[in-house]
Amino acid sequence: MVIGGKKLRSRFFLGTGRFPSPSVFRQALAASAAEVVTFAVRRINLDYTEDDAILQHLDGDSYMFLPNTSGAGNADEAVRIAKLARAAGLSDWIKVEISANPRTLLPDPIETLRATERLVKEGFVVLPYTSDDPILCKRLEEAGAAAVMPGGAPIGTGLGLLNPYNLGLIVEEARVPIIVDAGIGSAADIVQAMELGASGILANTPVAKAQDPVGMAYAMRLAVEAGRLSYLSGRIAKRRYASASSMEEGVSTPHAGVAESSAAGLARAKSETP
Repeated sequence: MVIGGKKLRSRFFLGTGRFPSPSVFRQALAASAAEVVTFAVRRINLDYTEDDAILQHLDGDSYMFLPNTSGAGNADEAVRIAKLARAAGLSDWIKVEISANPRTLLPDPIETLRATERLVKEGFVVLPYTSDDPILCKRLEEAGAAAVMPGGAPIGTGLGLLNPYNLGLIVEEARVPIIVDAGIGSAADIVQAMELGASGILANTPVAKAQDPVGMAYAMRLAVEAGRLSYLSGRIAKRRYASASSMEEGVSTPHAGVAESSAAGLARAKSETP
């Protein structure tokens, strides 16, 4: 997968928040094999990034940083946050995240599109988090987004893909990578998204808050790989009725006389058995 000219080996992106401890986060990150890590710029100490509580556990040469504008309420705030992150030397990649409703945290479609247009002109590699609206996703692509990140469900809910039909439409129309972001609850959700043709997955809460974050990170890594391979291999068409796996053509059917003879022989053999 190539985003903004950067070739990635892993299709799994991992968030950094809500882990029980830095040690668990490091172990989960290793188990996930993720190359891209995302974090809210507002949670980072931009004056002393080398000593930041999150960044000090990451090797910048080994990972791609994807700062996000979580907390922004409009395009102006998102652009300002993105510029601060770049000025601090974090990255020219930015995940646009603009939520107008603190209860649902659903992305604001109008402000997200505006921010994407402005940041692309500023030279950022923009990955906007958006709703699963096929038209909006296409507009974001046309605005210059390097990848589009539709949510499967509201952030942190773990509800999985509420509208797989829409995700399928988004993938069909896309000419940039589609990264499913938000709402993932388990490895099964990831397999479903990848089998629909998603290019990758971003997860945070379902890993960080799992009973075993490290095990869940590894499970989701495998789910991404399995789902992608299943998509590329091509599933069979769904059928209304059963279809035998053994073909009927070429299978011999015994004549009635042969069947009767065989039945008689079997009965005699049973009677002669001690």
